[in-house]
Amino acid sequence: MRLPLVVGVDGSRSSLGAVDWATDEAARHGVPLRLVYASLWERYEADGTGRMAADDILATAAERVRRRNPDVEVDGEVLPEDPVDALLHEGRNAAALVTGSRGRGELRGMLLGSVSLAVAGRASGPVVVIRGDGTAGDGTAGDGTAPDGEHRAIVLGAGDPGTSGAATWFALREAAVRGCDLDVVRAWRRPAHRTAEHPLIADDPAHGHQERASLLIDDLLRDVLADYPDVRVRRSVVEGLARKVLLQRSATAALLVVGVRRARDHGGLQLGRVTHAVLHHAQCPVAVVPELP
Repeated sequence: MRLPLVVGVDGSRSSLGAVDWATDEAARHGVPLRLVYASLWERYEADGTGRMAADDILATAAERVRRRNPDVEVDGEVLPEDPVDALLHEGRNAAALVTGSRGRGELRGMLLGSVSLAVAGRASGPVVVIRGDGTAGDGTAGDGTAPDGEHRAIVLGAGDPGTSGAATWFALREAAVRGCDLDVVRAWRRPAHRTAEHPLIADDPAHGHQERASLLIDDLLRDVLADYPDVRVRRSVVEGLARKVLLQRSATAALLVVGVRRARDHGGLQLGRVTHAVLHHAQCPVAVVPELP
């Protein structure tokens, strides 16, 4: 059974960018596309205009998919539900959820819409939030290919142990279907003071912390690279704040992938400071991949 990509649509420019990105993604992976419009219009309207508008938005999005790639199988549904609840439910039987960065009615100047943030922070599967129009921020096509034909890399933020296993698989798979490189990045910082957890190592504390970061990347890749022999993987250990390092890399990436540790049956957002920052400020699409216990 081929699980679909599920896209949240609401007629906003941001959601149309998500539809375009998801259409290309569905074609790469050979999976169907499912469009979902969810709203509680029935609580506020009795004349049916809300439902008619929803049907029009969904039909327009489906036609947009067909024009972009007629080979992609697409269907859609209008759901009289809270958008976050509807998308979280749909995501349980999806390859991934795809959302725009802001929906209709979001406050002007918001960096990330409330629906996108809630879905990324609570979903049990991968969520891709399309920053801007799905480009890398400089006119690059949404498929991650630069105008001169150079393939942009997938960037994986290597998080702490227990947070990035599923994200590594996701990132490698994305690099494989796109035929591009995978950049695995781990940021590190030297502690201001000697601690039991971070003892100063010989006369070069920086070298010790850099080595630990490099070993973490090796551990993350050890059991998965054999399944993707054609993907060229570049390892980077960079001194600095993780969020700043990843935001810099997002300027030239096709996709930024980050993993999060997620507890089951937890009602609140589970993102972490680094993931929260890249969702708000990255210059390319961001995939949040949960690690479930």
